[in-house]
Amino acid sequence: MKIRYLGHSCFLLTESTGTRILTDPYGDVGFKLPRVEADVVSISHGHYDHNNVKGVGGDPIVLDKEGQYEVGGVEIIAVKSYHDNANGGERGENLIFKFRLDGIEVCHLGDLGEECSSSLIEMLLPVHVLLIPVGGKYTIDAEQAKEYVDRIMPSIVIPMHYKSKGLSLDIDKPDAFLSQFEEEDVEELEESEIELTRDDIDEETTKIILMERYKHGRKDA
Repeated sequence: MKIRYLGHSCFLLTESTGTRILTDPYGDVGFKLPRVEADVVSISHGHYDHNNVKGVGGDPIVLDKEGQYEVGGVEIIAVKSYHDNANGGERGENLIFKFRLDGIEVCHLGDLGEECSSSLIEMLLPVHVLLIPVGGKYTIDAEQAKEYVDRIMPSIVIPMHYKSKGLSLDIDKPDAFLSQFEEEDVEELEESEIELTRDDIDEETTKIILMERYKHGRKDA
């Protein structure tokens, strides 16, 4: 399977069969969504920087409610959580999505804002690849994100929803999150895509991978 980072909280997940899943496509956040087609679009919540379905080609199926799904051979679970630590009283609900692609369990936490709890962790396990917000302000912050990583114990962690070049949102850079890990466990890529097989999943270690934003197809990126 392939994971391509399109910026902010948006990833294109492609199974070896060709099924394409796009997570949280954004509107104009200081840069624009690259031209992209998908078979499925997952929406964690209804804010403009996560629900730009109109910007996605390919006439995708849109998943924006909790439940269990199967599309193109990919098993999908959407779990209700909260965008804040007040049971949704400040910013509403948030959907966490789990995808099983080529035997790899990928979990996208969306704009998760609630503190780590055993009940939520139990619903998510097992997780091989964790896509986690680390920029704080509107989501969990760096320290809370580290607790989620420690409790979930994924093989690969890919930070998202942080201050990056061109992003107009007032959130934090990923530095505080990354600094909580040993230097040898953090890999900063110049590429925007990685390819994984089940054999690449080492359940004894956790690797943090920071990816470059994919910009192809946009002159104004």
